[in-house]
Amino acid sequence: MSSHSITLTWNRDGKEFGYKEYSRDHDLDFGHDIRMRASAAADYLGTAEIPDPEQAFVASLSSCHMLTFLALASLQNLTLESYTDKAVGYLEKGDNGKPVLSRIELHPVTVWAEGITVSPEKLEELHHKAHEECFLANSVKTTISTIL
Repeated sequence: MSSHSITLTWNRDGKEFGYKEYSRDHDLDFGHDIRMRASAAADYLGTAEIPDPEQAFVASLSSCHMLTFLALASLQNLTLESYTDKAVGYLEKGDNGKPVLSRIELHPVTVWAEGITVSPEKLEELHHKAHEECFLANSVKTTISTIL
């Protein structure tokens, strides 16, 4: 159907390569002159001020859900003014005792255009359908819930 590529680049930059010394910072190149600096989470010796893979995973799922939600709303002529989500991913011990992002909570807030009224039931229906149709939600075993 389609492919989606990035280029990840990491360099030692002359630093020691002991476990606690090497930099976790790296670059993600999405093409079209779009680059992002990333690192491990601070708890895993990364740089706290830049995104870590766990945050990027949560952001990807939140973004996919929102894009699917917008498509569904648009197709039903339900015009939105804004959509905000303060999503949270929880890193917990998995069944095998290793860390896993076991669950992600989406906390979307929608502002509808003037004259558009969406009942709580309809809003729940839209989010449920968005979850079912989101490409990424269908690709992971992490529990993803929408908290309205």
